[in-house]
Amino acid sequence: MANVTESYTDNIDEDLNQLVIFNLGVEEFGVNIMQVQEIIRMPDITRIPRAPEYVKGVINLRGKIIVVMDLDRRFGMQETEMTDESRIVVVDIEGTIVGLVVDSVSEVIRLKGSNIEQTPEIITQKINAEYLKGVGKMDDRLLILLNLENILTETAAA
Repeated sequence: MANVTESYTDNIDEDLNQLVIFNLGVEEFGVNIMQVQEIIRMPDITRIPRAPEYVKGVINLRGKIIVVMDLDRRFGMQETEMTDESRIVVVDIEGTIVGLVVDSVSEVIRLKGSNIEQTPEIITQKINAEYLKGVGKMDDRLLILLNLENILTETAAA
């Protein structure tokens, strides 16, 4: 990870969220660092016949088989080419380990709860509102915060 940015005051009572920030296309997304197990380079991914289009396949990570999801497809965004910067963010969603393909991982930040707002309707028209927790404001950046539980729930049902 490139750098760690800390954007908080000395107010200990302030609700802080520690987030892993990654990119999909030109958008920046954040997930709670407590759900992230690790970030790995792109390995060979084995396709699964008849899997939903957003399931890229499975990987073997130190003897564990992990389902890998393509977030571009999951969100209905334009799919981007894999590059040297592409990564799989391995997350633990209520005990289920899943890999999420992202274009790049940029940093880990701390964001005050007061800097998180509800997701604007314009964004929820492009990405299912159930997948989103809100939008974080940090300096001149907006970070789309993901609700990983809902992304997985639909995956399991599909």
